[in-house]
Amino acid sequence: MVTKKKKKKKATDEVRESAHQIWLAGLGALSVAEDEGTKLFKRLVKEGETFEKRSKKRFEDVQGKVEERVDDVRDKAESTWDRLGSQFDDRVAATLNRLGVPSRHEIQRLTKRVEELTAKVDSLRPKPRARKATSK
Repeated sequence: MVTKKKKKKKATDEVRESAHQIWLAGLGALSVAEDEGTKLFKRLVKEGETFEKRSKKRFEDVQGKVEERVDDVRDKAESTWDRLGSQFDDRVAATLNRLGVPSRHEIQRLTKRVEELTAKVDSLRPKPRARKATSK
């Protein structure tokens, strides 16, 4: 028959063994977590690098398209602005013409003609005679 003392010792040994196994399981879990954690970290870094490269490529593609679109819009705006400016100039010129205001070209032509006529008139004027010196 098993005595009480032996039963108690057996129970204590079993508890001690269970505690030791729990301790070992905890150490094993820590070791696995460390190994797996390192592997997981390395994997996450690699995935992050891949994602970053893909994202940069996408960003550059989108940026290129946006820049092209901005250039197109700028070109259209400049073209429209030039056309509107030209139309405005034409309308102002037409209005000034209706009011009888001469154009720059007409004024330049008239100025040239006046200069030509002035030169002809000057050439037709008699030249002043030189005065004779009087002797005393």
